[in-house]
Amino acid sequence: MIRLLIAEDQPLMRAGLRAVLETEDDLVVVAEAGTGAQAVTLAREHRPDVILMDVQLPEGSGVDATRALAGDDLARRVLILTTFDREDYVLDALRAGASGYLLKDVDADELLRVIRLVAHGESFIQPAVATKYLRLLTQRPPDTEEPLTPRELDVLNLLAQGESNKRIATRLGLAESTVKNHVNNILGKLQVRNRTEAALKARARREGDGPGR
Repeated sequence: MIRLLIAEDQPLMRAGLRAVLETEDDLVVVAEAGTGAQAVTLAREHRPDVILMDVQLPEGSGVDATRALAGDDLARRVLILTTFDREDYVLDALRAGASGYLLKDVDADELLRVIRLVAHGESFIQPAVATKYLRLLTQRPPDTEEPLTPRELDVLNLLAQGESNKRIATRLGLAESTVKNHVNNILGKLQVRNRTEAALKARARREGDGPGR
């Protein structure tokens, strides 16, 4: 069973989400929060598998709440669900540790699919949102990064495909602990904070190389 927390300041939206989510046999809503502060308190109390977090909340934004949960190892369970696709919101949410970013115009089937991905430790950024993030990356001056080893590049390529550490270990014939060490090294070398940012940065590198280069 995947346990969910809904952090949304509009009661009607919360009720609608709960109605959609609880039609699924493997999903249950364990708590609802109407403010950022409540989201942090209830997440720490219930430790849900996935936190559906709006960006704009009273008493602390969704990004602030995500950042506050980073020390409890709960930020990685946050799936941002919002109407806002501003580049600064996307960047701040990912850097706070969120594992996903979806817009509220997403259809129900896609929302359910992404919730299950995040619950299993994977990351997902809606393509339209990812494009904005990539544009922001390419507008920044190039930073100095330590080069990745061939094995780290293999791991990064699979990470960018949304594979979990366990799946990467299986595909590369490595111990899962070794993959975890590679991922930590990759995050440090790429100067990013989480797997989602690393995956997007890998995509930005590929698009920057372009065909024939």
